Amino acid sequence: MTGPARSPVLDHLARWLRQRGELGSPQFVLETMDEAEARALVARVLEEGALEKGRGGVAAPPVPRTPEPAPAPPSRPPPTTSRAPSAEEDSGSGAGPGEPLPQLPSDHEELRTLCLDCTRCGLSETRTQVVFHDGNPGARLMVVGEGPGANEDRTGRPFVGRAGRYLDLLLASVGLTREESVYICNVVKCRPPGNRNPRPEEIEACAPYLRQQIAIVQPEAILAVGTFSAQLLTDSSIPLGRLRGEIHAWEGIPLVVTYHPAALLRNSGWVQPTWEDLQLLRQILDGSDSHGH
Repeated sequence: MTGPARSPVLDHLARWLRQRGELGSPQFVLETMDEAEARALVARVLEEGALEKGRGGVAAPPVPRTPEPAPAPPSRPPPTTSRAPSAEEDSGSGAGPGEPLPQLPSDHEELRTLCLDCTRCGLSETRTQVVFHDGNPGARLMVVGEGPGANEDRTGRPFVGRAGRYLDLLLASVGLTREESVYICNVVKCRPPGNRNPRPEEIEACAPYLRQQIAIVQPEAILAVGTFSAQLLTDSSIPLGRLRGEIHAWEGIPLVVTYHPAALLRNSGWVQPTWEDLQLLRQILDGSDSHGH
């Protein structure tokens, strides 16, 4: 597979990220930007990039202060399942705690409506609302995060806080936006209280919804961000740092694993490997283009 051609967007975003590194804080812009300002920045980067011509090699990513070796993600129990039940297994009539789901609809809006009333695990008792998805159901890329936070629980949309604004900028660096080419969801659709880690039984309860979302969207590639998403979709308990850097597959769909944007806000040493993962993702999408998809 040939290396990815540089999008003009990379040049603009690289300069922005380099400025972050020079100032010594990965948060200096995100702290002062609301969602509208962040989206405006993404739009401006894409607009300016569209005015440039020519393609070349991939620009080197910004290198923050010399990072210490990234620690392995904290030890946590692996999910009890990496695959949701098949349609044949998803028989039954209830959707309450411990009950099997009925056969899931193949229509996106019908699936969303079903999920909004879900009570299959205890998270349904503490949520404000179900966070089902954001972005385009006809997207090329599906981004799968871990679980909603406070902002997501309040708005009903995934990745709307500072981590979400960072995700939008990272996606813009490879020419993607949630409005046009990205579909975003999480492993669990309801916020774990206090932003704690989702429990294995909660992941298992939500897995059929995620599986059906993938089946409906049929993306050209999947980007798993964070340990729980990475381990579920790769059917592995291997730490995220060892899963990233290569192409996996979910039922034939190319899958790339990387760090969660919230982790990058805490550890600038993970910016460089995340950039590399996005270049791998861009290679997959460019390869799909070359085959006429």
